[in-house]
Amino acid sequence: MSRALTSAAESGSGLGGILGAKAYTPRGRTIREAADHRRELAPDGGTDSRRPVLRVVEGGQTRRVGDRRAEPARLREEERAPRRHALQGTGGRLTRRRTSAQSARRAREPRRAPLSRRLNAQRPPRLADPRRRLRLATVVALAMFATIGIRLVVLQVVDTPAYADGGLAARLSAPIVIPAPRGSIYDRNGAVLAHSVEARYVYADPQRVEDPDEAAKLLAPLLNMPAEELKQRMLPRKRPDGRWSEFEFLARGVDVDVANQILDLELPGIGVNRDERRDVPGRDLAANLLGFAGQDMIGLEGLEASYDDVLRGVNGERVFEIGQGKLAAPIPGGYSREKEAKPGSSLVLTIDRDLQYEVQRILSETMVKHRGGKAAAVVLDVRTGEVLAQASYPTYDASNWRRYNPSDREDTATSFVVDPGSVHKALVLAAGLEEGVITPDSTVTVGPAIRKGDVVFRDTYPMPQGTRMTLPAIMAYSSNVGTIKIADKLGAQRLYEYQLRFGLGRKTGVGLPGEASGRVLPPEEWSGSSYGSIPIGHSVDVTPLQMAAVYAAIANDGVWIQPRLVRETIAPDGTRTPAPEQERRRVISAETAAAVRTTMEAVTTMRDATGRRAAIPGYRVAGKTGTGKRVVNGRYANGTVASFIGMAPAENPRFVIAVFAEIPHGGGGDVSAPAFRDMMVFALRHYRVPPSTTKPPNFVVHR
Repeated sequence: MSRALTSAAESGSGLGGILGAKAYTPRGRTIREAADHRRELAPDGGTDSRRPVLRVVEGGQTRRVGDRRAEPARLREEERAPRRHALQGTGGRLTRRRTSAQSARRAREPRRAPLSRRLNAQRPPRLADPRRRLRLATVVALAMFATIGIRLVVLQVVDTPAYADGGLAARLSAPIVIPAPRGSIYDRNGAVLAHSVEARYVYADPQRVEDPDEAAKLLAPLLNMPAEELKQRMLPRKRPDGRWSEFEFLARGVDVDVANQILDLELPGIGVNRDERRDVPGRDLAANLLGFAGQDMIGLEGLEASYDDVLRGVNGERVFEIGQGKLAAPIPGGYSREKEAKPGSSLVLTIDRDLQYEVQRILSETMVKHRGGKAAAVVLDVRTGEVLAQASYPTYDASNWRRYNPSDREDTATSFVVDPGSVHKALVLAAGLEEGVITPDSTVTVGPAIRKGDVVFRDTYPMPQGTRMTLPAIMAYSSNVGTIKIADKLGAQRLYEYQLRFGLGRKTGVGLPGEASGRVLPPEEWSGSSYGSIPIGHSVDVTPLQMAAVYAAIANDGVWIQPRLVRETIAPDGTRTPAPEQERRRVISAETAAAVRTTMEAVTTMRDATGRRAAIPGYRVAGKTGTGKRVVNGRYANGTVASFIGMAPAENPRFVIAVFAEIPHGGGGDVSAPAFRDMMVFALRHYRVPPSTTKPPNFVVHR
């Protein structure tokens, strides 16, 4: 190729042949440039065929080899060279003549632009600067690494809890409940009536139990449970959230010794942990009053239920990180969270344990002797309204309550609805004296019977027609005729109002669940016979506790005080909070109350009086016997309810005791009065109440 170019250069004539050569750049571009070819000419104007015509363009421009002088000077010199050649033939004279051949050739050649302009026009575009590319690549790389770094910071710092919890949740155990100790129940002197004792619960992790059949057979005799039931609890099962259960209770309240035997078996998946069990030291002592709590330490009956929010604490919870499969055990140093249990508060009752025991014993012996059904006895402190004892029959063992019927577990004093019978006559007497329709010295003309509506009401101790009976005699012999005549003077509306004043027809609010309110009829619902039945305690529904509160108001100089069972609460830190103040209201004057008490002393002192068996040597006793009916679902049940309510010492009463007993036959004077006497004797001696210093008045039957 270089030969062809050289030949072409040699065969060309003048500058036009030289300019026909091509120069190539390293990128393959060509530049037609006459000046590059002229550099190949010899100093004498000839050409050197040994020199290559091709030149490599560096950086897009051609350079002379060996001559590095400035381009403008070189180009001017090349333009003057033809002129010097033309002048040589004229002897050195400078002429402007041209040969004909030259003129013709110039005429044929097109007019060219200046060489410098042509070089600029043919110069290739400037190539990209590699330093700019390097800077751009550096910026892109830094931006990429900055983005990755920011994302790593977000993942490691901002979103760490979300991602950590997401993985941790799969390794956490099911929450294990830490039972909160339940508060205790004490009597008024601090003796424990019910409390929680340390025990154990046995549980199974179905994911780790290897042989449910064998484990159930070994645990059944220790836990006193059917093997099949234990097996079902050990089988794998899913929880409501879709996760496999890792904790199932097998038994609660297990004795510590039994739990240790289970641990010695080393059964896979079977564990033992701390628990509590409700213990009642007195077993049946005040059981109907206290009630009981279930295995999960929630009160179900009695005070345990009504004060459950006070006694029950807040359970704690433990969650920890465990391994998988057969390594499903707590990971040492792994995640663990424990919420401490908060113990419950304790109750201090108004009950006296010793008095409660004695009252309960006397009541039970009386009912066994007379083959009775249900019975209740209540002892009230006249001055405070506190319940010192509240016994029921039948009773039960609160530590093993599942063995007894629900009816045996009722608190009879608040759920036993009865017709009060003649114990209601004290209320009629108090209302008549308060309203002034009678006076303590009044007499009432009676006969053997009286008709009200279509019913004839007779006396147990009939008096001849026209007998003028004193008020003490009416009470002592429980005259129905005399009481009805006092009620006639009082009127239906006023009698109804006094029933409400004394708290009949509504709950006492003593704090026991299931307390009955009873019912009294408003005058608009009275029938013709109601004017005879209601004054003597029929067609009136009451509970033993309600009637005990009526007599306590008479004993407390006419002020009715709401009965209460809870004296104070003790917080876990030992802070004592007294119970809220009870409702108090005056229902009769102190003078009326004193007159009623004196009148009722005739019941225990007059010859052949109904309550003679309630008398206590050395103490003046006031009270009233009664015989009524038990009300079940709005109907009277078979048998009778014998009652006696009294107070002592009568001149300054300290206690009121009410005894109601459901028996096949008999009256209050035969059954309830002796029981009252024995209970009152113990109460007076237990609290060291001095004997009466005065004797009861001498009463007469009629004037």
